[in-house]
Amino acid sequence: MLKRLLKYKNYDVHSITTMAGIGTTDQRYNANIVTWLMQTDMKMKVLAIALYKVDYTIELVRESGILNVNLLATNQSRLIRKLGQQSGRTENGIYKNKFKNVPYALDERGCPYLTEAIGYVQCRVLHNTDAGDHELFICAVQKQVVLNPEKEVMTYAFLKAHKLIRG
Repeated sequence: MLKRLLKYKNYDVHSITTMAGIGTTDQRYNANIVTWLMQTDMKMKVLAIALYKVDYTIELVRESGILNVNLLATNQSRLIRKLGQQSGRTENGIYKNKFKNVPYALDERGCPYLTEAIGYVQCRVLHNTDAGDHELFICAVQKQVVLNPEKEVMTYAFLKAHKLIRG
């Protein structure tokens, strides 16, 4: 069986963290895993991020218009299942705390970031568009923070080699 060409690409692995309802009694946080993300501006001021349409994270990004892109390290592989393969909703639609037992902090906007990641990029959504089973968010980079520069970047090839995903 022939592989598809794009399966050969070795994407970096990120977690998108976001929030909605800050300052209300309905504060909600969520996170997921993404690999389809790219810089679209030579000055590193704009990112394009593809979010899966059925994820709870996308609802919060649409509502708040902000997110953090966390560049994951290889020692964070346990997050793939917790943040990427489990929903932030329960069966009855109630919010589930994906941050339980995950080291994180809140930035000055109240948006979570993962403190054990290599670093994170604060983003504000400029606009979004349909992209098949994903929605593409074009985001302005507001701030870049390096937290753990000594760590190794987690990649799609790492996930396949360690059987954390099918591929």
